[in-house]
Amino acid sequence: MSSDTETAQTVSPTEAFLQHVSKNAIPALISGLGGALAIWLLASLTQGLHYTLLIAPFGASCVLLFAIPQSPLARPRNVIGGHLLSAFVGLLVLTFVGSGVVAMGIGVGLAIAVMQFTGTLHPPAGGDPLVVILGGAGWSFLGLPILAGTITLVLIAWIYHRFISKRAYPA
Repeated sequence: MSSDTETAQTVSPTEAFLQHVSKNAIPALISGLGGALAIWLLASLTQGLHYTLLIAPFGASCVLLFAIPQSPLARPRNVIGGHLLSAFVGLLVLTFVGSGVVAMGIGVGLAIAVMQFTGTLHPPAGGDPLVVILGGAGWSFLGLPILAGTITLVLIAWIYHRFISKRAYPA
């Protein structure tokens, strides 16, 4: 019998829980704080400047940027490029196919394919065609909120990790 199995059997559920909390609570809170600050800043800028810089998929981007910044999916190229290409695909589909349910499927499927082909895979960006199609977005959507919002997110993540979390970003 391995020592791992023996150790696991001798640790009570309460002790296991406390060990888990002591090991993971601080990193989890640091990640959560980063995401909260990033979304708060984008929302505040949106409100103050009267330009949309925030869309729902950016919340999912924060999971990657602040919880697993070492992931290839969190690289600036992936965050910015993935969102930009996926929103572009969504706009093309909206323009040429329309806003029906088939268009939504085509938009998401093509966005995945384009991101994978270009090496800019960023899962949260897979939702961008839905945001575009459901919202009836225009071509300016590529600049605001997509380009300006993702550049801001990446900049916030870089500053946050450099000065607060002390994690390497970009990895």
